[in-house]
Amino acid sequence: MRAPDAGTVRAATEVLAGRGGKALGARLLPFLGPAFIASVAYIDPGNFATNIQGGAEFGYTLLWVLVASNLSAMLIQALSAKLGIATGLNLAELCRERSPRPVTLAMWVLMEIVAMATDLAEFLGAALGFQLLFGIPLWVGGLLTAVTTIVILGFERYGFRPLEAVITALVGVVGVCYVIETVLDRPDWGDVLRHAVTPGFAGGQSVLLATGILGATVMPHVIFLHSALTQNRIVVRDPAQQHRLFRFQLVDVAVAMSIAGLINAAMLIMSASTFFAQGLTHVASIEEAHRTLDPLLGSAASTVFAISLLASGLSSSTVGTMSGQVIMQGFLRRRIPIWVRRLVTMAPSLFVIGAGWDPTRTLVISQVVLSFGLPFALVPLVRFTSQRGVMGTLVNRRATTVTATMVTGAIVALNLFLLYQTLFGR
Repeated sequence: MRAPDAGTVRAATEVLAGRGGKALGARLLPFLGPAFIASVAYIDPGNFATNIQGGAEFGYTLLWVLVASNLSAMLIQALSAKLGIATGLNLAELCRERSPRPVTLAMWVLMEIVAMATDLAEFLGAALGFQLLFGIPLWVGGLLTAVTTIVILGFERYGFRPLEAVITALVGVVGVCYVIETVLDRPDWGDVLRHAVTPGFAGGQSVLLATGILGATVMPHVIFLHSALTQNRIVVRDPAQQHRLFRFQLVDVAVAMSIAGLINAAMLIMSASTFFAQGLTHVASIEEAHRTLDPLLGSAASTVFAISLLASGLSSSTVGTMSGQVIMQGFLRRRIPIWVRRLVTMAPSLFVIGAGWDPTRTLVISQVVLSFGLPFALVPLVRFTSQRGVMGTLVNRRATTVTATMVTGAIVALNLFLLYQTLFGR
């Protein structure tokens, strides 16, 4: 997918071979990166929309959903990374090789819809960030987003390290912004800890938002992407070295997903401790949240919020385009120039902007669409990683397969409940 980085590959190969007595941090460094790119999908503008609504309407009640979703994400992304290491193929390529052609085409169409829903959220978020920061029209922000994304993707030609560095830096910006927001809004940490570990809902609307949070946290397109990020990054065939490589990738996943999880939690905590605590449960849009933060916490808070939204939108829009390319290439063996892919995925977003649809409501709905697409990524992932003929010595342990199956079942059940609520709920 990306050009090799000779220095990183050489350093990783030496570590896997057991050569050198470097400190732990230096040994880890060559293996860090893929999960940080994947983690961007877990802090994209769709998370802003669902977490703002969840925090403003229900306080800290849905914080446990974020915790559970993030733990599920760690497991899922670890399986995706392992798939790429063990097989040298990504999830889309395996689906194409081991499924009948009609099934492959149907999955491609479905995943393309998911990719469009993903890109819609990311594109709109970055455009909103430009608008909130600089006061420019939304459509101008959309064009700036497209141009900036293409520029960021251009780093890929210099190897995987420069692109990983840019994406990680943008994740860092979002993280720093939310550290500042958390300091400013002074949450009730006792309530935060209690709701982080105590499941509960507050009516049908909270279930809808919980499903949106799930769709915004565990995202199907990045399940396909992560396997592509590891499939040819550092190639080893010796079983012992494969296990060692996977252990390093587990550290990558744990660190990256923990950071993403804390940022996600900080979004909901900020909304709950600022809006819900003030009785402003009607704050349900990103623009309104930005506007309301100014009188409540000061202009610095609203500016920091807009900066975090812009960094999130730009980084996740880049990752979304990469995912779309992996999905198309994997299912169809077709590769198109990245700038063409970027222009094609702009179309739905520009339509939404031109039609005057509410951006935040559109973001929330896009996350629900993503949630419905999750089983079609999770079921093949669990199936392939539990087959010794596919995975070799990296096949799942029985406990891993059982846990992953339970996670998949819970996601499907939640989606069916959402469908019932949507069709028959009052």
